[in-house]
Amino acid sequence: MEKETYSLSQLTRFINQVIKVNFESPIWIKAEISELREASNGHCYLEFIEKDPDTDTLIAKMKANIWANTYRMLKPYFESSTGQQLHAGIKVLVSVTVDFHDVFGLSLNIRDIDPTYTLGELAKRRQEIIRQLEKDGVMEMNKSLDLAALPNRIAVISAPTAAGYDDFCNQLDNNPDGFVFYKKLFPAIMQGDQATDSIIEALDKIYEHADLFDVVVIIRGGGATTDLACFDSYELALNCAQFPLPIIAGIGHQRDLSIVDMVAHTSVKTPTAAAALLIEMMEEAKNKITDTYTAIYQLLHQRVQNQQQKIADISWKIRHALLNKTAEKKLTLERQKSRLIQAVRLTLRMQKNKIALLENSIERHSPVFLLKYGYTITTVNGKRLTSVKEVKKQDILRTYVSDGEIESVVEK
Repeated sequence: MEKETYSLSQLTRFINQVIKVNFESPIWIKAEISELREASNGHCYLEFIEKDPDTDTLIAKMKANIWANTYRMLKPYFESSTGQQLHAGIKVLVSVTVDFHDVFGLSLNIRDIDPTYTLGELAKRRQEIIRQLEKDGVMEMNKSLDLAALPNRIAVISAPTAAGYDDFCNQLDNNPDGFVFYKKLFPAIMQGDQATDSIIEALDKIYEHADLFDVVVIIRGGGATTDLACFDSYELALNCAQFPLPIIAGIGHQRDLSIVDMVAHTSVKTPTAAAALLIEMMEEAKNKITDTYTAIYQLLHQRVQNQQQKIADISWKIRHALLNKTAEKKLTLERQKSRLIQAVRLTLRMQKNKIALLENSIERHSPVFLLKYGYTITTVNGKRLTSVKEVKKQDILRTYVSDGEIESVVEK
């Protein structure tokens, strides 16, 4: 019996006819985006997957596309509705037509998208992350750390060209009290798919030198709300929650707090608010030191006056006793006088020790002290240098180190 045979093109045409008969109209499907690529011609190419909810095993995968004329409308609609970009890892509900091409095979052509489904999935995922962090027992770990009384050694995580970073630095450098802040930038990508790994990498670098800093400030000023997805990442939140230094988050948003805001020691709305917080803490520390110094001075002054009065009273009694009492009573008064003098000296020594401890604390936060640990201060024309923009060719620079100063000339 002769076998019935088909050419490959006949088979593909047959498959195409079957698909058209069974999928005449668009259908709605739920899937997770595993890959997304925007082409230069405006088209968007995706790959959808589905996983088993119990084992997380891949059970389905298919290619999809959004042609440019549709993508121009769907993208802003989805982002404005959800506050999220279309990106790998999110779940979507889309209206598709099922297409089969003789050469390129089976694919889905996306015609519409329902952002309310993704919002529900995002909210569900966000709550799952929060519950997991609570289960891990780390939600309050960073908040429980004590901020330094003088938090002027700052590790900054930011994109180096971000306007928010410039605002933060300008606020600190031009504070009205002239407080000196030592800032070290650890550059990171602050939005997009690479942001989470980039910020975690910056935290790892800071961790290697954690003893050199008082606080970590994470800055992201301005930008679209859709760029905030990385700050709801479980991995980033876990790293921030367990970090050994207090973290101040100033990621520049007005919506509900991100998960990183929730686990950070302190959360503020903007980079300038983060700088204002640090300046305020320095002012509080300055006021406390001033109040303590004044209180000690007044206490010492009052005690000295009291002891002087006591000594004067005892001296008068001694002189009176010499005239009216026996030598034995005179000796007793002399001993009393000696004990009082010793008590005054002891009190003075104790108060001097307190002042010495206070002076030592102030000295440890002075520029001279920090110079001993490798920091330098460079001036141009007598003014402290904070940016390359402040120098020009042939300027004479003075760089102060712990054991002297270095003079150099700017050549380029």
